[in-house]
Amino acid sequence: MPATSPAAPLPGAGYAAPPAATTRRRPGPAPRRRDGHHRWIVQTVLGALVVLLGVVTSALAHSTVQGIVALGMFPEGTDRLQTVPQTWVGGAVLGALVLVALRTRPLLAVGILVGLSLVSLAAEGVLGILGLCVAVALYAVASTRPALVTWSAFLAAVVVLTAAIWRWQVIGVGEMFVWGTYQRPAGTEPFHQLIEPEFSSGRRAATVALLVVLLLLGVAAGATSRARRLKAQAEIDGLEARARDSEASAALGRASERARIAREMHDIVAHSVSVMIALSDGAGAALDRAPDRSREALQELSRTGRTALADMQRVLGALDPVDGGDAQPEPTEPTETELRSIVDRYRAAGLPLSVRGLDEPLLDDTALRLALVRIVSEALTNVLRHAPDTPSVELVLTRRADAVEVEVLDAGSDRPSAGGGSGRGVPGMRERAALLGGRVDTGPRPEGGWRVHVVLPWTGEDAR
Repeated sequence: MPATSPAAPLPGAGYAAPPAATTRRRPGPAPRRRDGHHRWIVQTVLGALVVLLGVVTSALAHSTVQGIVALGMFPEGTDRLQTVPQTWVGGAVLGALVLVALRTRPLLAVGILVGLSLVSLAAEGVLGILGLCVAVALYAVASTRPALVTWSAFLAAVVVLTAAIWRWQVIGVGEMFVWGTYQRPAGTEPFHQLIEPEFSSGRRAATVALLVVLLLLGVAAGATSRARRLKAQAEIDGLEARARDSEASAALGRASERARIAREMHDIVAHSVSVMIALSDGAGAALDRAPDRSREALQELSRTGRTALADMQRVLGALDPVDGGDAQPEPTEPTETELRSIVDRYRAAGLPLSVRGLDEPLLDDTALRLALVRIVSEALTNVLRHAPDTPSVELVLTRRADAVEVEVLDAGSDRPSAGGGSGRGVPGMRERAALLGGRVDTGPRPEGGWRVHVVLPWTGEDAR
């Protein structure tokens, strides 16, 4: 009778992160278009500011060349009066174009800007604002790349530019500060007669120091931006993970509740209907030859139906409280928690049931009593369904110091099983026992028939 049972690159300074990182947080084409349009605006404004700064500072570079000429360190009428400002502005324009065009590839931008700086220094001895452009590109590297990549790019840029400044610089921050506003008094001769200013380690060191400060500021700002964005992303990921966990917990809770409701409905409907069918069959068979027994069977049939209806109303009431407020529904307690009334009902349904141990006192524990009633009812229902003509059914209850044991033994039947099981019976018995820390063993008996063995532990004062 057994029943069949992820660190992604982050955007910074208007520089776009790689597409995978962007599309993961901005699904859909419209947000991506707006985001790309925003970056283009930022980069265009940045490029315009770089060009404007280059034009403004080129005037200071021109003034510095004039001061150097007045001192006699450039010959009169030197071409540098035109080429230095032109190179200065040209470097600013090219630097702005690189920043705008390579906004998604900041490492490549750093490399190209360093190369442009070398050309500018080698051609006219000026770095211009290309150093500032390198600092902006390093900001983008620091905000979108790991620290190892950032510092490697920083060190490479510092070493290459320092060597180039030391080798080729003619006009730097030191020269502009010292000679930028110098004007030779009228009627005097130049102090020097040189082709270009003599080498000065101090003036070159000033340019290198300013460059290193700018590059460090770019790296620090980019690293701060990256850390802030990573923290924000981690918080978002944490919230999403907690939301997923909450949804999973809610789904598990719903599944558990559905299983509990299905188990309760199975116990109420299947047990009661099985008994009611047996009672109605028995009443029909005994109607002519034993009307008194038929009347008793019909009365028991009525009581069983009323009990099943009351239990079902309690389950449905727990699912949908009448007040509809926030109050918790009252627990669904069974109509019957006494094994003796269950035994009487199945006897009335026609089972040749013999019982031992029902006189053993049980502790006043509704959960334990309900589990015993449901498990024994399921076992006896299975006998009704799968061995309807069994010659004997034995129910044995034994109370031990720390547990209650129940055995339901039937002798089997030659009549074919009525079938119709839902597959929830034996798993439901095991689930009920497991909730109390017990177990249910089922299987055929060597001499024929079926055996259900239940062990339910109990504790407390009543367990003594």
